[in-house]
Amino acid sequence: MAKVFTITEGLENLGALKSGGQGSVYKARRSGELVTAVKILPTPISSESDADKNFISFQNEVQKLKKVNEIHNPNVVSIITSGITSSGNLPFIEMEYIEGPDLAELLKPPYEPVFTIKETLRVADHLASALAHCHRAEVKHGDIKSNNVKFNERTGNYMILDFGLSVMSDEQRRTSMRYAGAIEFMAPEQSAGETLFETDIYSFGIILFELLSGSVPFPLSNKGEMARNAVMVAHMEKPVPDLLPARRQVVSGLWNNDKIEREMAVPGWLTEMIYRCLEKSPDKRFKNGTELQHFIHARMIDEENRNLVNAVSVQEPFILPVDESKYTREIQKLELQAIEKDHKINELKYQIEQKDSELYQLNMERYNAPNKKGISTGVFFFVLTLALGLGGYNIYHSFINPSQEDLQATPVQADSRINNSADSLLIAKTKTVKKTKPKTKKPGAVPVTNKGTASQYNGDREFNNHAANKYKVTHIAFFYAQPDAKSRNNYYVTVGDAVLTALNEKDEFVYVEFVSSQGRAVKGWLSKKDLSLTAEE
Repeated sequence: MAKVFTITEGLENLGALKSGGQGSVYKARRSGELVTAVKILPTPISSESDADKNFISFQNEVQKLKKVNEIHNPNVVSIITSGITSSGNLPFIEMEYIEGPDLAELLKPPYEPVFTIKETLRVADHLASALAHCHRAEVKHGDIKSNNVKFNERTGNYMILDFGLSVMSDEQRRTSMRYAGAIEFMAPEQSAGETLFETDIYSFGIILFELLSGSVPFPLSNKGEMARNAVMVAHMEKPVPDLLPARRQVVSGLWNNDKIEREMAVPGWLTEMIYRCLEKSPDKRFKNGTELQHFIHARMIDEENRNLVNAVSVQEPFILPVDESKYTREIQKLELQAIEKDHKINELKYQIEQKDSELYQLNMERYNAPNKKGISTGVFFFVLTLALGLGGYNIYHSFINPSQEDLQATPVQADSRINNSADSLLIAKTKTVKKTKPKTKKPGAVPVTNKGTASQYNGDREFNNHAANKYKVTHIAFFYAQPDAKSRNNYYVTVGDAVLTALNEKDEFVYVEFVSSQGRAVKGWLSKKDLSLTAEE
């Protein structure tokens, strides 16, 4: 698409989105991939100084408009910047670009010609929120109509767009609305160029009437001057048509009977609110968006309590045709992020294990540090003699005369507890497995493999080819209930001269047997990262 003119430096013109007597809206792109919407007003600025009343008026209104964005509202388009075009000296407002259909498009095929009650309430809630936000900032929109309200496909919200008329002077508004405005949505006072907070309320009522009935109260038959005058007079003098008969006429051939009856049960407060918004006199309408919003929320709470309609606070997404590939890419992106987080979690777990090991070593150094007060020689030899005696007793029962209880010791479980204080550490020890002659195979019997004591741990866990490997503890080795890093418990064996014979190995884990300082046989899994492979003697 050819570019009509340059908007301003750093803002690429991607072509017109819509145009009219109140100005044109262009799709634009800033440096990078940021796409925006630019409203260009029709009145040129002769000079950017106090001598040009149009420039002064534009600047004053823009300053008020900036207040709208001081606090973010999900139902109001964000204003990015404003300025004067490089060619034509036309004032412009740059706004957030919203991807999605407007209300006028949602009333045309392939969509249904009217909204459901629930979706109409959602629109009413969102627009009331937007108007309350703007009116609190002292900004009158002045151009609320179906194609200035968009459904944001990204957030699921309805949003008010196009604040072009709000930055015009009274004279500019009068000229613009009289000859080029959306006459079907104009309040009676706008025909005289007057814009009030109540003016936006009137246009809000027109939109809800259109959503429920499929048509505005006073439609424009053609674009001729006589047709426009007829609509303007109707807004000022004619009563608003009855909403419900117009709705029934549209839905009679649209839905089945059950749905028609449900959708014809329009809450009485909703129709009364619409008629109040469409009062000819501004004094009889809601005075601003805040009062309107309070009214809607109070009635919705009443409706929820009576279980007549679902509260708008439970917002179901409006169903629109979607690009499934876009969501597939988002899912893949989230999956990659989840994998990266898992890697980081595993890395942190390993760092925690290292810190635990360092803390244990520090505690051991403190424990083994010489007592400043010292001990007597007699006490030292008494403790030494007692330790040697207990050690000899344990060696006798472990190596020479092991009990059946020791041979049948169960593996370490995650919820069991072995004394792991500094003066009762586990001592690594290899167990001698008696070799037995292979049993004679009986007819129909399953052959038995000599699996040593490892078969006591898990009868269906086979030895691998590395079961005879021998290891030593490098520093401190924690027990694992299973050959899985997640099953680590608080029991450990420390560095020593004992050689550990692997009874079984799986992945990065070794199944070995130990004898505690109390002579108790203990089996369990150790991580290879805490061991070092030792050559067989």
